[in-house]
Amino acid sequence: MTETPWFAHETATIDDGAEIGAGTKIWHYCHVSSGSVIGERCSIGQNGFVAPGVTIGTNVKIQNNVSLYDGVVVEDDVFLGPSCVLTNVTNPRSHVSRRDEYRKTHLRRGCSIGANATIVCGHDVGRFAFVGAGAVVTRSVPAFAQVVGTPARVVGWRCQCGEKLTLGAAAVGSEARCDACGATYRLEDATTLVWTNEAAP
Repeated sequence: MTETPWFAHETATIDDGAEIGAGTKIWHYCHVSSGSVIGERCSIGQNGFVAPGVTIGTNVKIQNNVSLYDGVVVEDDVFLGPSCVLTNVTNPRSHVSRRDEYRKTHLRRGCSIGANATIVCGHDVGRFAFVGAGAVVTRSVPAFAQVVGTPARVVGWRCQCGEKLTLGAAAVGSEARCDACGATYRLEDATTLVWTNEAAP
């Protein structure tokens, strides 16, 4: 048997044609489908499912009981909390085929999705955004925004390191500095926070 540069528990099912990066770990009772792409150093917790056509970046942490369906794109450094849900059809019917109507859901770099949150398809979650546990996302989430509730609404802003940011009266032009990592930000408008001292890639 040929050794792989990634690990899968003996109870996991890995279909031929799945692409899996080095250092990735796939745990108990997972199913990774042919045609899916998983990057390096990812972790997929127990009872996970990755459908054909799903793309997962590098260093993604997926907790137990998460299913990723066709139409989902997950960028680098994303965290998916236990039992969070991502859909791919807005009007499902058992007796009507919607296979040609799947809508994209794009989870941008560094965002975190809390336990039991639901992301309704067709929306982006911005980079380093923070979706609270149990939230229901029915519209796109701005980068660095913290959203909670049903439907999810912006209640604040989070640093790229995850700490809360204080933006005074949150007026346009307000600035904030993270005490934990030193990142600085400026509120360009009600839905746009800019990381002003981000290092060039």
